[in-house]
Amino acid sequence: MQAVRVHAGGELRFESVADPVPSAGEVVVELRASALNRRDLLVCGGTYPMELPVIPGSDGAGVRRDTGEEVVVYPMLGWGDREDAPAPGNAILGGPRDGTYAELVALPAENVFPRPRGWSWEEAAAFPLAALTAYRALFPRAGLREGETVLVLGAGSGVSAFAVQLAAQAGARVLVTSSSDERIERARELGAAGGVNYATAADWPAAARELGPVDLVVDSVGSTWQQSLDCLRPGGRVVVFGGTGGIEALLQVRPFYFGQFTLLGTTMGSPRDFEALLRLVRDAPWRPVIDRVFPLAEAAAAQRHLARGHFGKIVLTPS
Repeated sequence: MQAVRVHAGGELRFESVADPVPSAGEVVVELRASALNRRDLLVCGGTYPMELPVIPGSDGAGVRRDTGEEVVVYPMLGWGDREDAPAPGNAILGGPRDGTYAELVALPAENVFPRPRGWSWEEAAAFPLAALTAYRALFPRAGLREGETVLVLGAGSGVSAFAVQLAAQAGARVLVTSSSDERIERARELGAAGGVNYATAADWPAAARELGPVDLVVDSVGSTWQQSLDCLRPGGRVVVFGGTGGIEALLQVRPFYFGQFTLLGTTMGSPRDFEALLRLVRDAPWRPVIDRVFPLAEAAAAQRHLARGHFGKIVLTPS
């Protein structure tokens, strides 16, 4: 098969490799599309040390070889039986286990689910990791309720776009932040009620409070925990799933406990979360936002596009 592998120094090579051989309880999926995530940049950059070469990619959709079923990939491996957190030894497809930047992928049978009806291959491939991360952050972890106001930081990323769409579908009032007025307007098209340009606002948490009161902040930046807390009404909550702006945060302790705030961590989601998400999207009035589609052979260019900034998901197709 043809695949893209990460070699020493983070070099991506499009090359011929042996077809994957499934172990007991596994299946092979002929991929019709796969999608990029920021995690792929971290795999290439060496943030997650692992044996190389490896095929990156956590998202994909295609045809199950043994049954002919059209499926999407659930990218979490070994979540376990608990719902509050994954089991020790869990992993995400696409490093160290070979992922979806390929024509074929082998994975456990419990990691494939039916493709959402009416969705294109590109839409289905763009969906799993980012939508699942947004779903678990909003609902199982943060308990978002109809009528609440949620502020999503960083309009434009794959997870953020799904968070806007899912929260709006649930009847929440959605606000966003961005350094681009254009991206805020695009977020409005997905269901946001408004937003704050943090590049031009003198005090963006204060500007967000003026649009509030804010019940929940979805924070993928990491270094902004204190600013996220500053946006909240008393008793509000922040749910965190990323560190794109830095991996350390300094918090003011007394305002935190006097404000009765809640700070939640999350990442990915369980198989039960994924099943619930798939049920939710059956009646969804929206589709995944596709920023751009690249041929698999141009995965390196796709990653450069991801690193520069985008709105929605970036997808790879085998041909």
